[in-house]
Amino acid sequence: MAKYKLEYVWLDGYKPVPNLRGKTQIKEFASFPKLEELPNWGFDGSSTQQAEGKSSDCVLKPVSVYPDTTRKNGVLVMCEVMMPDGVTPHPTNGRATILDDPGAWFGFEQEYFLYQDGRPLGFPEGGFPLIGQGPYYCGAGYKYMGDIARQIVEEHLDLCLDAGINHEGINAEVAKGQWEFQIFGKGSKKCADEMWMARYILNRLCEKYQVDVEYHCKPLGDTDWNGSGMHANFSTDYLRDVGGKEYFEALMAAFAKFVNEHIAVYGPDNHMRLTGLHETQAIDKFSYGIADRGASIRVPHSFANNGYKGYLEDRRPNSQGDPYQIASRILATIATVPKP
Repeated sequence: MAKYKLEYVWLDGYKPVPNLRGKTQIKEFASFPKLEELPNWGFDGSSTQQAEGKSSDCVLKPVSVYPDTTRKNGVLVMCEVMMPDGVTPHPTNGRATILDDPGAWFGFEQEYFLYQDGRPLGFPEGGFPLIGQGPYYCGAGYKYMGDIARQIVEEHLDLCLDAGINHEGINAEVAKGQWEFQIFGKGSKKCADEMWMARYILNRLCEKYQVDVEYHCKPLGDTDWNGSGMHANFSTDYLRDVGGKEYFEALMAAFAKFVNEHIAVYGPDNHMRLTGLHETQAIDKFSYGIADRGASIRVPHSFANNGYKGYLEDRRPNSQGDPYQIASRILATIATVPKP
């Protein structure tokens, strides 16, 4: 029997964006533990805005498990928060109530800034880089990338792959100090679990570099520097296998109908990012177009050329959005469209 370090990770009750929390317990197992072997655990909800001090117990229910190669016998455990009975989902537990469909595939593109001393890496104190945005996107070289950013994103990539997270790639983004990674999953819960855990791994990794991860969608405010999104690529069995122009146009009409419902769960402060500039559509408008990065939904050439079959990209979700809620809203809108 070996002693395993189980890092239980959960979302707290802070609004509008929950924080990731984690704590460790030691348990003995004959081999790497399976999900069904992991016990529920408790925590002080009064310290996470999830309970009052006079009745502070909350329960952590494991929902997915990953190897943690930063520790000997390390295990990362994604959890839902439950009420003290261990059965009733806590009001802050969005995962327990979302729509899910194993046939729905999601790919999230997580953009973020790396910050140090209150500004993006590479930004001078009290000002902006001499070189404006443009050459940083997928760039290389010290004057564009700096000296530690690539170390961080490469190490994060390796840690996610070690954990079995379906990490699909990385790239430097349009603004200096801005990066992106992509997570793909089948089913909204699986994909969102892996995105939240990938965020946790990145946050924890950055501690040793004395760097913070800035997920805000427009951290540089009303400037000519890009904001950060979390574009949601999605498909269903029907979209991949049948599709068709008639169904696609009905689907786009439904997305246009539910603009407000989508924006409500696509991340806070999105009005700062969805301005119609910097590869966005205005927050109060809906549009779609083939290869159009200024549209609400980008239609890949491959989709149109394949008889309107494949996947679509919703470009409105932002970098602070909750992937559970985003995927669930997309599925809810798709469900309103009858199949021809």
